[in-house]
Amino acid sequence: MKPIISMREALADPDLFGTILTGDSWLPWRVMLIALMGEPLTAEERVIFTALTQREHEPLSPVEEFWGIVGRRGGKTRAMSVLSAYLAALCDWSDVLVPGETGKLFYLGYNQKQANIAFDYAKSIFNLPLFAQRVDNVSADIIALKTGIELEVRAATWRGLRGVTSIGAIFDELAFFQSEEYSANTDKEILNAIRPSLATTSGPLIAISSPFAKSGEVFQAVERDFGPNGDPLILVARGASRDFNPSLSQRVVTRALERDAAAARAEYLGEFREDLAAFVDLAVVQACVAAGLAAILPNALRQPYTAFCDPAGGSGTDSFTLGIGHDGLDDQQLGKDLIILDLVDEVKPPFRPEQVVMKFAATLKTYGCDSVYGDNYAAQWVVDAFDRYGIRYIKSPLNKSELFLNFLPMLNSRSIQLLDHSKLVSQLVGMQRRVTSGGRETIDHNPNGHDDVANAVAGCLAVIARNRRHTKTTTTAIPM
Repeated sequence: MKPIISMREALADPDLFGTILTGDSWLPWRVMLIALMGEPLTAEERVIFTALTQREHEPLSPVEEFWGIVGRRGGKTRAMSVLSAYLAALCDWSDVLVPGETGKLFYLGYNQKQANIAFDYAKSIFNLPLFAQRVDNVSADIIALKTGIELEVRAATWRGLRGVTSIGAIFDELAFFQSEEYSANTDKEILNAIRPSLATTSGPLIAISSPFAKSGEVFQAVERDFGPNGDPLILVARGASRDFNPSLSQRVVTRALERDAAAARAEYLGEFREDLAAFVDLAVVQACVAAGLAAILPNALRQPYTAFCDPAGGSGTDSFTLGIGHDGLDDQQLGKDLIILDLVDEVKPPFRPEQVVMKFAATLKTYGCDSVYGDNYAAQWVVDAFDRYGIRYIKSPLNKSELFLNFLPMLNSRSIQLLDHSKLVSQLVGMQRRVTSGGRETIDHNPNGHDDVANAVAGCLAVIARNRRHTKTTTTAIPM
Protein backbone atom coordinates (compact mmCIF):
# COMPACT_ATOMS: atom_id res chain seq x y z
CA MET A 1 0.00 0.00 0.00
CA LYS A 2 1.29 3.44 -0.96
CA PRO A 3 -0.41 6.65 0.22
CA ILE A 4 -1.12 9.03 -2.66
CA ILE A 5 -1.16 11.90 -0.17
CA SER A 6 -0.29 11.97 3.53
CA MET A 7 -3.06 11.93 6.10
CA ARG A 8 -1.86 15.26 7.47
CA GLU A 9 -2.13 16.88 4.03
CA ALA A 10 -5.54 15.31 3.38
CA LEU A 11 -6.90 16.59 6.71
CA ALA A 12 -5.75 20.12 5.84
CA ASP A 13 -6.92 20.16 2.21
CA PRO A 14 -10.36 21.84 1.88
CA ASP A 15 -11.08 19.72 -1.19
CA LEU A 16 -10.51 16.52 0.80
CA PHE A 17 -11.12 16.33 4.58
CA GLY A 18 -10.35 19.96 5.42
CA THR A 19 -14.04 20.83 5.94
CA ILE A 20 -14.95 17.67 7.87
CA LEU A 21 -12.76 17.44 10.99
CA THR A 22 -12.11 21.13 11.50
CA GLY A 23 -11.45 23.25 14.57
CA ASP A 24 -9.99 22.60 17.99
CA SER A 25 -12.73 20.15 18.99
CA TRP A 26 -11.53 17.69 16.32
CA LEU A 27 -7.82 18.07 17.13
CA PRO A 28 -7.63 14.84 19.21
CA TRP A 29 -8.99 12.82 16.31
CA ARG A 30 -6.75 14.50 13.76
CA VAL A 31 -3.78 13.58 15.99
CA MET A 32 -4.91 9.94 16.21
CA LEU A 33 -5.49 9.64 12.44
CA ILE A 34 -2.05 11.06 11.64
CA ALA A 35 -0.37 8.81 14.20
CA LEU A 36 -2.08 5.55 13.24
CA MET A 37 -1.04 6.08 9.61
CA GLY A 38 2.57 6.13 10.80
CA GLU A 39 3.21 9.83 10.27
CA PRO A 40 5.21 11.98 12.72
CA LEU A 41 3.52 14.32 15.17
CA THR A 42 4.49 17.77 16.32
CA ALA A 43 5.52 18.29 19.94
CA GLU A 44 2.11 19.83 20.71
CA GLU A 45 0.29 16.93 19.06
CA ARG A 46 2.44 14.42 20.91
CA VAL A 47 1.18 15.75 24.25
CA ILE A 48 -2.39 14.92 23.16
CA PHE A 49 -1.29 11.56 21.78
CA THR A 50 0.38 10.61 25.07
CA ALA A 51 -2.64 11.65 27.11
CA LEU A 52 -4.92 9.38 25.07
CA THR A 53 -2.62 6.37 24.61
CA GLN A 54 -0.22 6.54 27.58
CA ARG A 55 2.64 6.17 25.07
CA GLU A 56 5.42 8.70 24.84
CA HIS A 57 5.89 8.48 21.10
CA GLU A 58 3.77 7.81 18.00
CA PRO A 59 4.40 4.50 16.13
CA LEU A 60 6.01 6.08 13.00
CA SER A 61 4.71 3.22 10.83
CA PRO A 62 1.13 2.30 9.92
CA VAL A 63 -0.48 0.31 12.70
CA GLU A 64 -1.92 -3.16 12.23
CA GLU A 65 -4.75 -2.48 14.64
CA PHE A 66 -6.33 0.58 16.20
CA TRP A 67 -8.66 0.31 19.18
CA GLY A 68 -10.54 3.45 20.19
CA ILE A 69 -12.36 3.07 23.51
CA VAL A 70 -14.22 6.34 23.72
CA GLY A 71 -17.37 7.53 25.47
CA ARG A 72 -20.54 8.31 23.55
CA ARG A 73 -20.70 11.47 21.44
CA GLY A 74 -16.91 11.38 21.28
CA GLY A 75 -16.83 11.61 17.48
CA LYS A 76 -15.33 8.16 16.91
CA THR A 77 -17.67 7.00 14.14
CA ARG A 78 -17.26 10.16 12.07
CA ALA A 79 -13.48 10.11 12.50
CA MET A 80 -13.28 6.50 11.37
CA SER A 81 -15.41 7.24 8.29
CA VAL A 82 -12.71 9.76 7.32
CA LEU A 83 -10.09 7.05 7.82
CA SER A 84 -12.05 4.66 5.63
CA ALA A 85 -12.33 7.20 2.82
CA TYR A 86 -8.60 7.88 3.07
CA LEU A 87 -7.68 4.20 2.89
CA ALA A 88 -10.06 3.49 0.01
CA ALA A 89 -9.54 6.54 -2.19
CA LEU A 90 -6.22 8.12 -1.24
CA CYS A 91 -4.06 5.02 -0.98
CA ASP A 92 -2.84 2.84 -3.84
CA TRP A 93 -3.35 -0.89 -3.16
CA SER A 94 -2.25 -2.15 -6.59
CA ASP A 95 0.95 -3.62 -5.19
CA VAL A 96 -0.99 -6.05 -2.96
CA LEU A 97 -4.01 -6.82 -5.17
CA VAL A 98 -3.71 -9.03 -8.24
CA PRO A 99 -5.39 -7.82 -11.47
CA GLY A 100 -9.14 -8.26 -11.18
CA GLU A 101 -9.07 -8.75 -7.41
CA THR A 102 -11.44 -6.59 -5.38
CA GLY A 103 -10.18 -5.09 -2.15
CA LYS A 104 -12.93 -4.74 0.43
CA LEU A 105 -13.13 -2.18 3.21
CA PHE A 106 -15.83 -3.27 5.62
CA TYR A 107 -18.04 -1.30 7.98
CA LEU A 108 -19.24 -3.79 10.56
CA GLY A 109 -21.73 -3.35 13.38
CA TYR A 110 -23.73 -5.63 15.66
CA ASN A 111 -26.57 -5.00 13.22
CA GLN A 112 -26.98 -3.33 9.83
CA LYS A 113 -28.40 -0.14 11.35
CA GLN A 114 -25.36 0.42 13.55
CA ALA A 115 -22.91 -0.26 10.72
CA ASN A 116 -24.81 2.11 8.44
CA ILE A 117 -23.96 5.13 10.61
CA ALA A 118 -20.30 5.17 9.58
CA PHE A 119 -21.20 4.08 6.05
CA ASP A 120 -23.57 7.03 5.65
CA TYR A 121 -20.80 9.40 6.76
CA ALA A 122 -18.57 7.83 4.11
CA LYS A 123 -21.24 8.25 1.44
CA SER A 124 -21.35 11.98 2.17
CA ILE A 125 -17.55 12.17 1.75
CA PHE A 126 -17.75 10.47 -1.63
CA ASN A 127 -20.20 13.14 -2.76
CA LEU A 128 -17.34 15.66 -2.61
CA PRO A 129 -16.07 16.42 -6.15
CA LEU A 130 -12.55 14.95 -5.85
CA PHE A 131 -13.88 11.76 -4.25
CA ALA A 132 -16.86 11.48 -6.60
CA GLN A 133 -14.43 11.27 -9.52
CA ARG A 134 -13.17 7.96 -8.16
CA VAL A 135 -16.64 6.39 -7.74
CA ASP A 136 -17.86 3.80 -10.20
CA ASN A 137 -21.17 2.92 -8.55
CA VAL A 138 -23.05 3.45 -5.28
CA SER A 139 -25.72 1.05 -4.00
CA ALA A 140 -27.51 0.68 -0.70
CA ASP A 141 -24.58 -1.16 0.90
CA ILE A 142 -21.56 -0.76 -1.43
CA ILE A 143 -19.50 2.16 -2.71
CA ALA A 144 -17.54 0.74 -5.67
CA LEU A 145 -14.49 2.70 -6.80
CA LYS A 146 -12.92 2.65 -10.25
CA THR A 147 -9.70 1.32 -8.71
CA GLY A 148 -11.28 -2.01 -7.73
CA ILE A 149 -11.81 -1.02 -4.11
CA GLU A 150 -15.26 -1.48 -2.54
CA LEU A 151 -16.50 0.00 0.72
CA GLU A 152 -19.20 -2.29 2.04
CA VAL A 153 -21.50 -2.20 5.05
CA ARG A 154 -22.47 -5.45 6.77
CA ALA A 155 -23.89 -6.78 9.98
CA ALA A 156 -21.02 -8.76 11.46
CA THR A 157 -21.09 -12.55 11.24
CA TRP A 158 -17.95 -14.65 11.20
CA ARG A 159 -19.15 -16.79 8.30
CA GLY A 160 -19.80 -13.76 6.09
CA LEU A 161 -16.21 -12.53 6.42
CA ARG A 162 -14.42 -15.57 5.05
CA GLY A 163 -13.01 -15.87 1.55
CA VAL A 164 -12.54 -12.15 0.87
CA THR A 165 -9.55 -9.83 0.56
CA SER A 166 -9.79 -6.78 2.80
CA ILE A 167 -7.84 -3.53 2.84
CA GLY A 168 -9.42 -2.56 6.15
CA ALA A 169 -12.22 -3.36 8.55
CA ILE A 170 -14.00 -0.97 10.89
CA PHE A 171 -15.95 -2.45 13.80
CA ASP A 172 -18.38 0.01 15.37
CA GLU A 173 -19.36 -0.51 19.04
CA LEU A 174 -17.54 -3.85 19.25
CA ALA A 175 -18.09 -4.14 23.01
CA PHE A 176 -21.79 -4.65 22.31
CA PHE A 177 -21.48 -7.37 19.67
CA GLN A 178 -23.56 -10.44 20.29
CA SER A 179 -24.77 -12.95 17.73
CA GLU A 180 -26.90 -15.78 19.02
CA GLU A 181 -26.97 -17.60 15.70
CA TYR A 182 -23.33 -18.47 15.42
CA SER A 183 -21.30 -18.34 18.59
CA ALA A 184 -21.17 -17.78 22.31
CA ASN A 185 -17.98 -15.78 21.96
CA THR A 186 -18.86 -13.79 18.88
CA ASP A 187 -16.50 -10.84 19.03
CA LYS A 188 -13.49 -13.14 19.20
CA GLU A 189 -14.63 -15.35 16.34
CA ILE A 190 -15.52 -12.39 14.14
CA LEU A 191 -12.08 -10.86 14.69
CA ASN A 192 -10.48 -14.24 14.00
CA ALA A 193 -12.43 -14.39 10.73
CA ILE A 194 -11.44 -10.92 9.51
CA ARG A 195 -7.72 -11.00 10.36
CA PRO A 196 -6.75 -13.53 7.64
CA SER A 197 -8.53 -11.37 5.03
CA LEU A 198 -6.16 -8.51 5.95
CA ALA A 199 -3.02 -10.66 5.92
CA THR A 200 -1.97 -10.12 2.29
CA THR A 201 -2.77 -6.40 2.18
CA SER A 202 -1.58 -5.39 5.68
CA GLY A 203 -4.73 -3.30 5.94
CA PRO A 204 -5.70 -2.10 9.42
CA LEU A 205 -8.23 -3.59 11.78
CA ILE A 206 -10.12 -0.71 13.40
CA ALA A 207 -12.28 -1.31 16.48
CA ILE A 208 -14.13 1.59 18.08
CA SER A 209 -16.52 1.31 20.98
CA SER A 210 -17.86 2.78 24.14
CA PRO A 211 -16.74 0.55 27.01
CA PHE A 212 -19.10 -1.93 28.60
CA ALA A 213 -18.39 -4.91 30.85
CA LYS A 214 -14.94 -6.09 31.90
CA SER A 215 -15.02 -8.97 29.44
CA GLY A 216 -14.69 -9.55 25.73
CA GLU A 217 -12.17 -8.46 23.13
CA VAL A 218 -12.42 -4.70 23.77
CA PHE A 219 -11.59 -5.07 27.45
CA GLN A 220 -8.82 -7.55 26.68
CA ALA A 221 -7.27 -5.17 24.12
CA VAL A 222 -7.08 -2.45 26.76
CA GLU A 223 -5.58 -4.82 29.31
CA ARG A 224 -3.04 -6.14 26.83
CA ASP A 225 -2.01 -3.19 24.64
CA PHE A 226 -3.00 0.11 26.27
CA GLY A 227 0.00 2.06 27.43
CA PRO A 228 3.77 1.87 26.92
CA ASN A 229 4.08 -1.91 27.20
CA GLY A 230 1.59 -2.69 24.45
CA ASP A 231 2.41 -4.04 21.02
CA PRO A 232 3.95 -1.14 19.05
CA LEU A 233 1.79 -1.94 16.01
CA ILE A 234 -1.43 -2.20 18.01
CA LEU A 235 -2.48 1.26 19.09
CA VAL A 236 -5.09 1.63 21.83
CA ALA A 237 -6.54 5.04 22.62
CA ARG A 238 -8.87 5.53 25.54
CA GLY A 239 -10.68 8.46 27.04
CA ALA A 240 -13.86 10.19 28.10
CA SER A 241 -16.24 11.68 25.57
CA ARG A 242 -14.99 15.20 26.27
CA ASP A 243 -11.34 14.12 25.90
CA PHE A 244 -12.07 13.40 22.25
CA ASN A 245 -14.85 15.93 21.76
CA PRO A 246 -14.37 19.00 23.97
CA SER A 247 -17.44 20.63 22.42
CA LEU A 248 -19.72 18.17 24.25
CA SER A 249 -21.47 20.03 27.06
CA GLN A 250 -20.32 19.13 30.56
CA ARG A 251 -23.94 19.60 31.63
CA VAL A 252 -24.95 16.58 29.53
CA VAL A 253 -22.37 14.44 31.30
CA THR A 254 -23.24 15.74 34.77
CA ARG A 255 -26.95 15.06 34.36
CA ALA A 256 -26.28 11.56 33.07
CA LEU A 257 -24.13 10.86 36.12
CA GLU A 258 -26.89 12.09 38.39
CA ARG A 259 -29.44 9.78 36.74
CA ASP A 260 -27.32 6.59 36.68
CA ALA A 261 -23.71 6.95 37.74
CA ALA A 262 -22.64 3.40 36.82
CA ALA A 263 -24.02 3.63 33.29
CA ALA A 264 -22.85 7.19 32.70
CA ARG A 265 -19.28 6.45 33.76
CA ALA A 266 -19.14 3.96 30.91
CA GLU A 267 -21.20 6.01 28.47
CA TYR A 268 -19.38 9.33 28.92
CA LEU A 269 -16.26 8.80 31.05
CA GLY A 270 -14.90 5.87 29.08
CA GLU A 271 -14.72 3.52 32.07
CA PHE A 272 -15.59 -0.17 32.00
CA ARG A 273 -18.52 -0.95 34.24
CA GLU A 274 -17.64 -2.19 37.72
CA ASP A 275 -21.20 -3.30 38.43
CA LEU A 276 -21.35 -5.90 35.64
CA ALA A 277 -19.88 -9.37 35.39
CA ALA A 278 -20.45 -12.33 33.13
CA PHE A 279 -23.23 -14.62 34.34
CA VAL A 280 -21.37 -17.84 33.53
CA ASP A 281 -18.26 -18.96 31.64
CA LEU A 282 -18.55 -20.74 28.32
CA ALA A 283 -16.61 -23.76 29.62
CA VAL A 284 -19.10 -24.24 32.45
CA VAL A 285 -22.06 -24.29 30.05
CA GLN A 286 -20.31 -26.59 27.58
CA ALA A 287 -19.58 -29.06 30.37
CA CYS A 288 -23.34 -29.47 30.86
CA VAL A 289 -24.14 -29.99 27.17
CA ALA A 290 -24.83 -33.47 25.81
CA ALA A 291 -22.90 -33.19 22.55
CA GLY A 292 -24.93 -33.94 19.44
CA LEU A 293 -28.20 -34.32 21.34
CA ALA A 294 -30.81 -31.97 19.81
CA ALA A 295 -33.91 -33.29 21.66
CA ILE A 296 -35.18 -36.23 23.72
CA LEU A 297 -38.48 -37.70 22.56
CA PRO A 298 -41.31 -38.09 25.10
CA ASN A 299 -41.33 -41.33 27.07
CA ALA A 300 -43.84 -42.40 29.71
CA LEU A 301 -40.98 -43.84 31.79
CA ARG A 302 -39.60 -40.31 32.25
CA GLN A 303 -42.75 -38.57 33.42
CA PRO A 304 -43.66 -36.24 34.92
CA TYR A 305 -42.33 -33.56 32.58
CA THR A 306 -42.18 -29.88 33.48
CA ALA A 307 -42.49 -27.04 30.96
CA PHE A 308 -41.71 -23.34 30.98
CA CYS A 309 -42.42 -20.81 28.24
CA ASP A 310 -41.31 -17.27 27.53
CA PRO A 311 -44.19 -15.62 25.64
CA ALA A 312 -43.83 -12.84 23.07
CA GLY A 313 -46.28 -10.84 21.04
CA GLY A 314 -44.87 -11.64 17.61
CA SER A 315 -44.41 -8.10 16.31
CA GLY A 316 -41.12 -7.19 18.00
CA THR A 317 -37.72 -8.90 18.02
CA ASP A 318 -38.32 -11.50 20.76
CA SER A 319 -39.06 -15.14 20.05
CA PHE A 320 -41.81 -17.19 21.72
CA THR A 321 -39.95 -20.08 23.38
CA LEU A 322 -40.69 -23.31 25.22
CA GLY A 323 -38.50 -25.55 27.35
CA ILE A 324 -39.46 -29.04 28.57
CA GLY A 325 -37.47 -31.16 31.02
CA HIS A 326 -37.68 -33.84 33.66
CA ASP A 327 -36.02 -34.90 36.91
CA GLY A 328 -33.55 -37.72 36.34
CA LEU A 329 -34.49 -39.21 39.70
CA ASP A 330 -37.96 -39.88 38.24
CA ASP A 331 -36.49 -41.46 35.11
CA GLN A 332 -37.24 -45.19 35.30
CA GLN A 333 -34.82 -45.90 32.44
CA LEU A 334 -31.75 -43.86 33.42
CA GLY A 335 -32.25 -43.00 37.08
CA LYS A 336 -29.62 -40.27 36.97
CA ASP A 337 -29.28 -37.64 39.66
CA LEU A 338 -29.52 -34.98 36.97
CA ILE A 339 -32.15 -32.51 35.89
CA ILE A 340 -32.51 -33.10 32.18
CA LEU A 341 -33.58 -30.78 29.38
CA ASP A 342 -35.65 -32.68 26.79
CA LEU A 343 -36.83 -30.06 24.34
CA VAL A 344 -36.26 -26.46 23.29
CA ASP A 345 -38.69 -24.93 20.82
CA GLU A 346 -38.47 -21.41 19.43
CA VAL A 347 -40.74 -19.48 17.09
CA LYS A 348 -39.08 -16.37 15.72
CA PRO A 349 -41.02 -13.21 14.88
CA PRO A 350 -43.13 -12.29 13.07
CA PHE A 351 -45.83 -14.71 14.16
CA ARG A 352 -49.42 -14.86 15.40
CA PRO A 353 -49.35 -15.65 19.12
CA GLU A 354 -52.52 -17.75 18.97
CA GLN A 355 -50.94 -20.08 16.40
CA VAL A 356 -47.80 -20.48 18.52
CA VAL A 357 -49.86 -21.28 21.61
CA MET A 358 -51.77 -23.90 19.62
CA LYS A 359 -48.48 -25.43 18.41
CA PHE A 360 -46.92 -25.43 21.88
CA ALA A 361 -50.08 -26.86 23.45
CA ALA A 362 -49.91 -29.82 21.06
CA THR A 363 -46.23 -30.33 21.93
CA LEU A 364 -46.95 -30.17 25.66
CA LYS A 365 -49.64 -32.84 25.35
CA THR A 366 -47.23 -35.23 23.61
CA TYR A 367 -45.06 -34.96 26.74
CA GLY A 368 -48.08 -35.53 28.99
CA CYS A 369 -48.09 -31.93 30.27
CA ASP A 370 -51.40 -30.27 31.11
CA SER A 371 -49.71 -27.13 32.45
CA VAL A 372 -46.86 -24.80 31.62
CA TYR A 373 -45.00 -22.33 33.83
CA GLY A 374 -44.19 -18.86 32.57
CA ASP A 375 -43.34 -15.29 33.36
CA ASN A 376 -45.23 -13.90 36.33
CA TYR A 377 -45.70 -10.66 34.40
CA ALA A 378 -47.29 -12.28 31.33
CA ALA A 379 -50.41 -10.58 30.00
CA GLN A 380 -53.79 -12.19 30.57
CA TRP A 381 -54.03 -13.16 26.90
CA VAL A 382 -51.27 -15.74 27.47
CA VAL A 383 -53.23 -17.39 30.28
CA ASP A 384 -56.47 -17.35 28.28
CA ALA A 385 -54.84 -18.58 25.06
CA PHE A 386 -53.30 -21.67 26.69
CA ASP A 387 -56.56 -22.34 28.53
CA ARG A 388 -58.41 -22.50 25.20
CA TYR A 389 -56.19 -25.46 24.25
CA GLY A 390 -56.50 -27.25 27.55
CA ILE A 391 -53.22 -26.10 29.10
CA ARG A 392 -53.09 -24.34 32.46
CA TYR A 393 -50.61 -21.43 32.53
CA ILE A 394 -48.93 -21.18 35.94
CA LYS A 395 -47.22 -17.89 36.72
CA SER A 396 -43.74 -18.50 38.07
CA PRO A 397 -43.24 -17.76 41.77
CA LEU A 398 -39.75 -16.46 40.86
CA ASN A 399 -38.86 -13.49 38.67
CA LYS A 400 -36.28 -13.76 35.88
CA SER A 401 -33.27 -12.83 38.01
CA GLU A 402 -34.33 -15.25 40.74
CA LEU A 403 -34.74 -18.04 38.18
CA PHE A 404 -31.27 -17.47 36.79
CA LEU A 405 -29.71 -17.16 40.25
CA ASN A 406 -31.26 -20.53 41.11
CA PHE A 407 -30.11 -21.93 37.78
CA LEU A 408 -26.46 -20.84 38.16
CA PRO A 409 -25.51 -23.34 40.94
CA MET A 410 -27.00 -26.09 38.77
CA LEU A 411 -24.65 -25.10 35.94
CA ASN A 412 -21.62 -24.80 38.20
CA SER A 413 -22.25 -28.17 39.86
CA ARG A 414 -23.01 -29.88 36.51
CA SER A 415 -26.20 -31.23 38.01
CA ILE A 416 -28.11 -30.63 34.77
CA GLN A 417 -27.94 -32.00 31.25
CA LEU A 418 -28.50 -29.49 28.45
CA LEU A 419 -29.26 -30.12 24.80
CA ASP A 420 -26.72 -29.25 22.12
CA HIS A 421 -28.36 -25.95 21.14
CA SER A 422 -26.06 -23.15 19.94
CA LYS A 423 -28.45 -20.29 20.66
CA LEU A 424 -29.05 -21.55 24.19
CA VAL A 425 -25.30 -21.64 24.86
CA SER A 426 -24.83 -18.20 23.32
CA GLN A 427 -27.60 -16.59 25.32
CA LEU A 428 -26.46 -18.10 28.61
CA VAL A 429 -22.89 -16.90 28.10
CA GLY A 430 -24.18 -13.48 27.03
CA MET A 431 -26.09 -12.89 30.27
CA GLN A 432 -24.75 -10.29 32.70
CA ARG A 433 -24.86 -10.13 36.48
CA ARG A 434 -25.34 -6.68 37.96
CA VAL A 435 -25.34 -5.61 41.59
CA THR A 436 -27.51 -2.55 42.14
CA SER A 437 -26.65 0.27 44.52
CA GLY A 438 -28.98 -1.34 47.05
CA GLY A 439 -27.05 -4.60 46.92
CA ARG A 440 -29.68 -6.52 44.94
CA GLU A 441 -28.31 -8.82 42.23
CA THR A 442 -30.04 -8.86 38.85
CA ILE A 443 -29.46 -10.98 35.74
CA ASP A 444 -30.20 -9.71 32.24
CA HIS A 445 -28.97 -10.00 28.68
CA ASN A 446 -26.42 -7.73 27.05
CA PRO A 447 -27.59 -4.67 25.16
CA ASN A 448 -28.67 -5.74 21.67
CA GLY A 449 -28.94 -9.33 22.87
CA HIS A 450 -31.83 -11.64 23.71
CA ASP A 451 -32.53 -14.17 26.44
CA ASP A 452 -35.79 -15.78 25.30
CA VAL A 453 -34.37 -19.28 24.76
CA ALA A 454 -32.27 -19.08 27.94
CA ASN A 455 -35.32 -17.89 29.93
CA ALA A 456 -37.40 -20.89 28.92
CA VAL A 457 -34.63 -23.35 29.74
CA ALA A 458 -33.49 -21.74 33.00
CA GLY A 459 -37.10 -21.40 34.10
CA CYS A 460 -37.90 -25.02 33.29
CA LEU A 461 -34.91 -26.54 35.07
CA ALA A 462 -35.07 -24.15 38.02
CA VAL A 463 -38.73 -25.03 38.60
CA ILE A 464 -37.88 -28.76 38.52
CA ALA A 465 -35.11 -28.20 41.07
CA ARG A 466 -37.44 -26.13 43.24
CA ASN A 467 -40.09 -28.84 43.12
CA ARG A 468 -37.48 -31.45 44.05
CA ARG A 469 -36.41 -29.42 47.12
CA HIS A 470 -40.03 -28.78 48.06
CA THR A 471 -40.85 -32.48 47.85
CA LYS A 472 -37.92 -33.36 50.10
CA THR A 473 -38.64 -30.75 52.73
CA THR A 474 -42.35 -31.49 52.98
CA THR A 475 -42.00 -35.26 53.29
CA THR A 476 -42.52 -36.48 56.86
CA ALA A 477 -40.76 -39.56 58.14
CA ILE A 478 -43.00 -42.41 59.41
CA PRO A 479 -42.15 -43.26 63.02
CA MET A 480 -40.77 -46.77 63.48
